Amino acid sequence: MGFWWRPLSVLAGVLLVALILWAASGLVAALAFLAGIQAFVMLRRLWQEFRLARWLESPDEVEPPDATGTWGDIFYRLQKLQKRQKASRSELTSALEQFEHAAQAVPDGMVILNGSEQIEWCNPASRKFLGLDCERDRGQFIRYLMRQAPFLEFLDAADFSRRLICKSPINREVSLSLQLVPFGEGKKLLVARDITDLERVDAMRRDFIANVSHELRTPLTVVGGFVETLADASDLPPAETQRYFDLMLDHTRRMQRLLDDLLTLSRLESEEHVLKDENVDVVALARALAAEAESLSRGRHRIHVETASDAGLRGSLQEIRSALGNLVSNAVRYTPEGGEITLAWKLREGEGVFSVTDTGEGVAAEHIPRLTERFYRVDRSRSRETGGTGLGLAIVKHVLTRHGARLDIQSAPGKGSTFSAVFPAARVQAHNPATAQVIPFPEREQAVG
Repeated sequence: MGFWWRPLSVLAGVLLVALILWAASGLVAALAFLAGIQAFVMLRRLWQEFRLARWLESPDEVEPPDATGTWGDIFYRLQKLQKRQKASRSELTSALEQFEHAAQAVPDGMVILNGSEQIEWCNPASRKFLGLDCERDRGQFIRYLMRQAPFLEFLDAADFSRRLICKSPINREVSLSLQLVPFGEGKKLLVARDITDLERVDAMRRDFIANVSHELRTPLTVVGGFVETLADASDLPPAETQRYFDLMLDHTRRMQRLLDDLLTLSRLESEEHVLKDENVDVVALARALAAEAESLSRGRHRIHVETASDAGLRGSLQEIRSALGNLVSNAVRYTPEGGEITLAWKLREGEGVFSVTDTGEGVAAEHIPRLTERFYRVDRSRSRETGGTGLGLAIVKHVLTRHGARLDIQSAPGKGSTFSAVFPAARVQAHNPATAQVIPFPEREQAVG
């Protein structure tokens, strides 16, 4: 009844006036009055409709109409509806802008395709991975821009649970994972994710398993062969039997060294393995390493120690000794008989530098960046002859990284090598404190290559 009371009241008033005129002046006067009222209502309605139409055509430019009565209520309600629509449109625009900003910041490539597989929108990452440009390629068919057969088959399948692993069409060194996602009504979202690092890690995992298997297969085969020989030939001469036992012992120790190094790497990579902060007497450590090198060399090399500073280090004594010990044992193993090995400790621009210099065969420049990779060997056969496991420099790299240090390698074929562990100034102590310590080497021989 809220709407009808006003027009019904006006109608009742008009009819009352018409009846009074009919009684006072006759039927003609009453009809003339009603005709005038009808004409006024029609003209007013046309005027209000004109104002309404003009406002609706340009609601942002024309002021909302102002009126009384029923038309006033209509204009008021339309104005409230318009304000709600503006607020809703503003919120929608803000949400859309936030989505676009978020989509542009997403590292994955994102492409919106309509029902005809035309590009409606794409983010900046899609240029990096797929070579698409939002302004240039808008409205283009994705099939015409990416014509690789596996991708076209992937589109035709329209399997939203499937992923396509492929190379980037603009950079063959980048591996991508492509997936289609339903988006809106009849649209699809193409997502391109960079999985190059994941592919590299997976390849490293496969290589690691293959290398470990290969490293263990040879000694196991040798030991197994000797065990079978001893089992089948009980009348072997004692000297030959002893030789077999010595060879089995050597190969058993080789497997033990490999497993020990693998456990060391696993411990270093574990997030639960907390780095200890201890005072390390580097001068005493250098002398202990030199003594170990003498024992490993057995008089085949000339070994020197040069200490230009009595500064110490702050870090894990066990890890630092393991890393530097690997550098020293490598120098002994790969330096020909009669060569020289120099262990040096000095300060350089505030940093602590422990270097091991040898007069060995040296390493070509193309091999140096890969020396710290697990099981990487410049000369695979010679590394096995010297008893190396191929994990030593990988251990060195992990230890130094945990201490914020770095490994610097200078080498050239025929001129020897210098491996330097460079510790940051924050870990260098001005002098060896009284609490510095050096632990003895383990009983087993350092076997890292």
